[in-house]
Amino acid sequence: MSFPRYECYKDSGVEWLGEVPEHWEISALKNQIRMRYGDALASEIREDGEIEVFGSNGPVGSHCVANTKAPAIVVGRKGSYGRIVWTERGGFVIDTAYAIDSDTTDLNLRWVYYGLQPLGLDSLSQDTGVPGLAREKAYEMRIAVPPHCEQQTIAAFLDRETAKIDALIAEQKRLIELLKEKRQSVISHAVTKGLNRDAPMKDSGIEWLGEVPDHWNVLIIKRFSTLQRGHDLTDAEQTDGPYPVVTSGGISGTHSLFKARGPGVVTGRYGSTGRLFYIEEDFWPHNTSLYVRNFHGNDPRFVWYSLQTIDFAAHSAKAAVPGIDRNDIHVLPVVVPPKNEQSVIAIFLDHENTKTDALIAEVKTAITLFQERRTALISAAVTGKIDVR
Repeated sequence: MSFPRYECYKDSGVEWLGEVPEHWEISALKNQIRMRYGDALASEIREDGEIEVFGSNGPVGSHCVANTKAPAIVVGRKGSYGRIVWTERGGFVIDTAYAIDSDTTDLNLRWVYYGLQPLGLDSLSQDTGVPGLAREKAYEMRIAVPPHCEQQTIAAFLDRETAKIDALIAEQKRLIELLKEKRQSVISHAVTKGLNRDAPMKDSGIEWLGEVPDHWNVLIIKRFSTLQRGHDLTDAEQTDGPYPVVTSGGISGTHSLFKARGPGVVTGRYGSTGRLFYIEEDFWPHNTSLYVRNFHGNDPRFVWYSLQTIDFAAHSAKAAVPGIDRNDIHVLPVVVPPKNEQSVIAIFLDHENTKTDALIAEVKTAITLFQERRTALISAAVTGKIDVR
């Protein structure tokens, strides 16, 4: 959809603004808006209530007393500084954020919410040990201010249009979740039921497994793929080399030595528990991980897929730092086909997952385009590049 431009423009004198509608006012932000500090409200002194308590990253709790009118704009000061949040409920703004409400500006508040977004507030860090939004730098930024009635019209237009885009983005995100669910379902069926729909079946004796192919074996994981704790490696000890270092979150740098031959399968021991990584080459499994030390003659790629059906997170140790004890995993049941069938299943799943991953990549690209469209539309509307009246 294309939109008309205003009839007459003038040079704003501001590089990032360029030309603006002739009847719009150019003003420093400090002349239009006051971003007041929030009140420090530590979690131990909050009293549960209906009023949201905000920090730089958004809502962090609730309280029984409000100090900001509703609606309000919350701007992150520390942490996710420059982050802009709209709230209909008002509420406390703790000292890691600024607040803007109808007491701190005469502009249409909803227009302000949109008008702040193209300013790049997340780049205005103050020069301190802890990066944060420098309010004084923000105040010096110049904006183009339309008449009040136009502010209201622009805000209403952006509410409608961004709601449509947000709905499309939500649909695409839901599609990604459905594709991931389908991928997991295909994996689970292939490694527990096989690919031959006509294969004779038998009762596995395990409720969640149900029937499995008659010629497959039911083993405990220790007899299928023995897990081993990863190996200590400090930052000081790590030296550049050809071998990937695999932590609970995946590959994290390289090292000059290796501890495990590839191909290998690695999962998080604590931290990002439950994620599984397939490593083709020789590697160093970090002490935050568990890795398959012995495949017992099974196809490593099949093992990788088979272990994806195990809910590692559900077996996370009940300790101060939740983690996985390999002994808890070793006793879990797994169904094991003959080696040649394992390879066929792994090839099939590689093919199916490649198709699914391509679809997910397409959907993610669409989301990025929608988000770019949203950002561009807001910027164009609040700077007068399009006339939405």
